[in-house]
Amino acid sequence: MGIISGKEYIDRINKLHSDIWIDGEKVKGNISEHPAFRGVMKSQAKLYDIQCDSSIQDIMTFTSSKTGNQIGTSYLEPKTKEDLEKRRLMIQTWAKSSLGMMGRSPDYMNTSLMAVSAAADVFSSIDPEFVKNLRRFYEEACEKDYSFTHTFINPQTNRSVFHMEDDDNIITAKIIDRKKDGIIIHGARLLATQGGITDELIVFPAGGNFYNKDYAFAFSIPSNTKGLTFLCRESFAYRKSTFDHPLSSRFEEMDTIIVFNNVHVPRERIFMSESIDCANKMYAETSFYPLVLHQVISRQVVKTESLLGVAQALVDTIKIGEYQHVQGKISEIIVGLESMKALLLASETQAKMDKWGTMAPAIYPLYSAINLYPHLYPRFTEILQLLGASGLVSIPTERDFASEKRVDLDQYLQAANANSLDRVKLFRLAWDLSMSAFGSRQTLYERFFFGDPIRLAGDLYRGYDRTELTNRVKEFLNN
Repeated sequence: MGIISGKEYIDRINKLHSDIWIDGEKVKGNISEHPAFRGVMKSQAKLYDIQCDSSIQDIMTFTSSKTGNQIGTSYLEPKTKEDLEKRRLMIQTWAKSSLGMMGRSPDYMNTSLMAVSAAADVFSSIDPEFVKNLRRFYEEACEKDYSFTHTFINPQTNRSVFHMEDDDNIITAKIIDRKKDGIIIHGARLLATQGGITDELIVFPAGGNFYNKDYAFAFSIPSNTKGLTFLCRESFAYRKSTFDHPLSSRFEEMDTIIVFNNVHVPRERIFMSESIDCANKMYAETSFYPLVLHQVISRQVVKTESLLGVAQALVDTIKIGEYQHVQGKISEIIVGLESMKALLLASETQAKMDKWGTMAPAIYPLYSAINLYPHLYPRFTEILQLLGASGLVSIPTERDFASEKRVDLDQYLQAANANSLDRVKLFRLAWDLSMSAFGSRQTLYERFFFGDPIRLAGDLYRGYDRTELTNRVKEFLNN
């Protein structure tokens, strides 16, 4: 089968009729027609259509050695540095269609599944059957071009260091029963972005060390599995108008709470179960982090390019480029962009084959980038606010321009280098990027994309080898 079209994606998700709740009501009928999901599903469908574009198929796909079908490049296990470059080009082609705003486009979890499958032997100490399950499912996902949501996070009920949950009051999803044909999961997990609008839900161990085997599991199940519920937050896709909400009307991905109500996970869908050792090794002894971070930062580069483009368009439209403080602000974004690009490319040029036979990007340039971006992105959105100033408040709607007051808008909202309609359209884009509910969520998202920034800094501090550098200093002092 291989790659699918956008229509095939939408038809497949509509047929699932998963248990999705939003604003106190269960979603009924075709989810692709629901106001909260229609925009992002249409945008996601566009990604699949781009993947089918014959003019760029050498970037977007590769040929399966087993079936001869064209498979999406996001599933490609890199064996060479050229493969890493191809993956980057594919990721950024998709990202450009959303200005980098879709953090959970299919390539994110496709990469995650590929990374774990490539190192499946890390699970062999539990049961060789689980290794076979993982590799078989990876091949199935490639051939059927599955889309995935996922959950890594436990509910924030009590985050004190020594908190232990009461077994009689289950909150965090855990194994509550074992059967010959699978396991039973009960409880909740956060934070499934795109929950309910994908073929499958992948569940991986939450980050950190494990001390209880009931929480140590990894599996994938269809989104319409019995007992599986997606509880959505409020939608930020407030209006269908792409003029009024140029980003949220198209790319509002939705975040959901996952509730497992005695969900049966078939044995053939289990990748790892009840092994504290393997749960702790899954991220540390595989190339999961290098490969996934390579995808993340490839997208963040495109997102930063988009921010720079919007910021410069604001400057040009109202002609403020001659002010030095404006030049300084634009230069801040340029420096941030070039730093992210350099770190990304450094990870590729320094890439090495890991012990599983995968060409893994160098981890420390990527760790540096993922430590840097939570500081850059909030500053960049602040710069948009500072450049736009009151113009980000004076933003009439599409209907205002269709009213009899259009003549006033044309007179009083014109710009040095744009008419009133084009000026407002641009300023609404900057507002949706930096100030709306959608924009604020994007800022929070990039702050915590790969976890607590303080923990990330601690990981970098502990992991980065400085021995040679300190020895050099000591040698200098002793001469």
